[in-house]
Order: sequence, then structure tokens, then C-alpha cells
Amino acid sequence: MSVVQSVDSVALLPAYLAAGTAVLVLVVDLVLVRPRATVAVAALGAVGTAVCSALVGAGGERRTFCVGADCSWVFGGRAALVGAVVALLTLGVLGLSVPALRAGRSPVGEYAFLLACSMTGGVVLGAAGDLITLIVALETLTLPLYVLVGLRRGSLASAEAAVTFFVVSVVATTLTLLGAALLYAVTGSLHLDRLGAVLAERPEVRDLPLTTAAVALLLLGLAFKVAAVPFHAWAPATYDGAPLPVAAYLSTASKLGGLVALLAVVQRALPADQTGPVLALLAVLTMTVGNLVALRQRRTVRLLAWSSVAQAGYILAPLGALALAAGRTGEARSAAYTAAVAYAVFFVVLELAAFAGVSALRPVGADGGTLDDLRGAARRHPWRGAALGLALVGLAGLPPGLAGLFAKVTVVRSLLDGGATWLALVVALNAVLGLAYYLRVTAGLWASTGTPSPGADGVVAVPLVGVVAVVLAVTTVAAVVLGVAPQLVLDLAAR
Repeated sequence: MSVVQSVDSVALLPAYLAAGTAVLVLVVDLVLVRPRATVAVAALGAVGTAVCSALVGAGGERRTFCVGADCSWVFGGRAALVGAVVALLTLGVLGLSVPALRAGRSPVGEYAFLLACSMTGGVVLGAAGDLITLIVALETLTLPLYVLVGLRRGSLASAEAAVTFFVVSVVATTLTLLGAALLYAVTGSLHLDRLGAVLAERPEVRDLPLTTAAVALLLLGLAFKVAAVPFHAWAPATYDGAPLPVAAYLSTASKLGGLVALLAVVQRALPADQTGPVLALLAVLTMTVGNLVALRQRRTVRLLAWSSVAQAGYILAPLGALALAAGRTGEARSAAYTAAVAYAVFFVVLELAAFAGVSALRPVGADGGTLDDLRGAARRHPWRGAALGLALVGLAGLPPGLAGLFAKVTVVRSLLDGGATWLALVVALNAVLGLAYYLRVTAGLWASTGTPSPGADGVVAVPLVGVVAVVLAVTTVAAVVLGVAPQLVLDLAAR
């Protein structure tokens, strides 16, 4: 019998492009020593990866690295959506980073290389078919971020944030690996679909205390990645200490990666009757604590960080419906998975738009500042303030931010279809609670002030760099388009 496997290189093409971008960035930076060329190569690589992911995904599901019916690489519609979104988020964050890179705040080659490496992990993560590929891809997405958070020269806050992020992530990875090892010990398999089949067909294995411990450790390890309460404490300090573009990447691409990993094991591997109650509890705690603490924040990035924690609760909420028998029917489960993915896509677009708006209103290289620094900003810079206001209103789930409204409606509808009326009520109450701080910040953008509050370096009038303007405009347009045509995301998320 031949032990040589045929490899579907077409299915692997998005990963090839993403990894090739990282290598090419290093070569160009070493040979040409021209920052503009290095950034251009990284940007073109991100665009190519997004386009390639969409094209490969449009051709139907492709599998490779298979042993019988079990495959380690499954590239379908959802993997294409994840790959394209991660690549476009990388492109947007790279654009937001241009002013700081020009000012010499961070080394251009290393910065672009690390972003490309993280993008590679995100692309691979969407297609992972076994626990080894899943965990390695998640760490490939996360590891470069430890360095990016602390890469800002001369910043003690940035170094502290990097250490905090590193220590917490090491603990999370340890829990995840231990859970995966215990699952392999009781089932003898690492492929997600095979794990799901074994646990479904053999109740004696599923009911073992070792299996319960394995499921709990795997879920808790992945809960760190999405900053779910009570595994969230690292997020506000890390976001606030990181450079603004890196904080944007942490809040969007990194959180999306954690959700994709969590969704993969919940949907395909772990028993729904065991994961459902845990996810329901995590969702309630996450959205409630995130919203309550966000009400007290005075620093802009910390407020966005705590609101991001709350948004993670909304993303997890549809999966909490699996706690009920009505939520474990085929149709209800499909609706729950679709709602979680769709909400995550809507969220990352609006979140990137919010960070782009803050970046456009702050001096080059400055942190997010305080809410008082943004007071009256829309009066001085109407278009920038309007774009930021639209993103905040969208995150709150109010018109004209229709993308956020449809996202919350999708979650509530999936919960009602799954019989989790109580959880839908918790989501609705938390959405009302979130209005308080989103609308407070939005109203402050147009508030009248006698003397504008200066930024960290005493600058009030902030010149808008062309690339940041483009990112702000594109993300705003994307948010509007998704709000007008949300079915595009829902159809892709359901595949």
C-alpha cells in the first residue's frame, strides 16, 4: 500500500500566498531597504490572499491531507470567508500603521513580516480539520502579536502590555493543548469529524470524567482567545498599551480567530449537551460584565476593549442555545452557527471602522487618549467624526448603523428558534445597556467645547494621512453595504 498522499495544491493556495507574502516581505526589506516597497509587497500579498480565498472557496469544498474520510485541510465556503476577512483586516491594519511607520515608531520590515505571519495563521485556521492544525494555526495567528504589541520603541506601556498578553496566552495555550491531549487519550483521534462521531456513537466514552475534563479544558483555553469572562482581564490592558493599529488587529482578526477555533470544535467535535450550558454561562457573563465595566471607562481604547468583550458575549450567545434540546435539532444548530459567524463578520468590520475613526482623529503615533480628547471632534473634523459615529452607532445596533442592527436581530432570532427565550431576553437587555456608553461617546463627538482638549503631544488639529483616510472610507462603505445587504454575509456564513 502506498503511503504517499496526493496533495491538492489548489486548496492550499491561499495559505501558500499568505506564507509567501511573509517571506517576500523579509526578502524585499533586506534587498531593497525601501519601506514603501516593503509595505506595498505586504499590501499586495494581503489583497492576493483575499482574492485567492474567495476564488478557491467559490469552486466548492476541497479536501487534502486525508486519511480515509478524515481530512486535516477542508477549504469550503466558511474557510474562504474567514481567509478573505482576515486578509482584508490585515490590509486595513497595515494602512492604519503607515503614519507611525513613516515616523519611525516601529521597524517597517519586522512589522509587515509579523502581520503577514499572523495573517497566515488566520487563513489556515479557517480550513483546519484536526486539533493539531487548529492549535498550530491559532498560535501562528497569536504569536506575532506578542511582538507587535511591544514593538513600539520607547514605550513602557507597550512593553507591559506585551508581557501581560504573553503570560496569559501561554496559560491559555497550555489549557488548550492539555484538553486536546486528553481527548486524544480517550478517543484515539485528532480529526474533528472523527472526534464528533466517536463521542456521539459511544456514550460510555462521552460520559467518562476524563472526557468531561478534556472538553472543559479545551473550551476554557479557547475562551481566553475570545476574551470571554472570566478569562478576559488581559484584554483591556493589552489593547490600551498596544499601538492603535495593533489594538485594532487584536480586537478584530485575533478575536475572529478565537471564535473560528471555538466554533470548529463545538460544531464538529464536542458534544452539544456538554458545551451548550458552558457557552450559555460564558455568554451571559461576558456580555453583562463587558457592558457594565464599559460604562465606567474614560479612556477611548479601554472603552472599545470592554465593548469588544461584551460583543464576544453576543457572538457566543447563539452557541448557548445548544444547552436546550430544542436548540440541538439540525435546523436550530445550523441557525446558531450561522448567526455566530455572521455576527462576528459584522462586528469586525464595525470595530475596524471605529479604530480607524479614532486613529484619524488622534495625532500620529499617539494612543487612543481619553473620551474628553474626542469631545467636539466632529465639529472640527465633520467627515471623520461622522464615520466614527456611524461605527459606534452600528456597534450599538441602531440605525443608520444597519449592519449592527441586523447582527443583533440575527442572534436573537436564532435564540428564539432554538427555544432559548431567556437568553434572547438577556441579549436584548444587554443591547439596551450598551446604548448608554455608545451613545454617550457618539454625542460627545458633536458636543460644543470652549477649547478643544489637546492630545497626548499637545496637538489639536490632526492632519489626516491619505492611507488612513482610505481605510476609514473603505471600512465605512463596507459597513454601509453590509447593512443594506446583510444576506450576503448570512449566505456565506451558512455554507
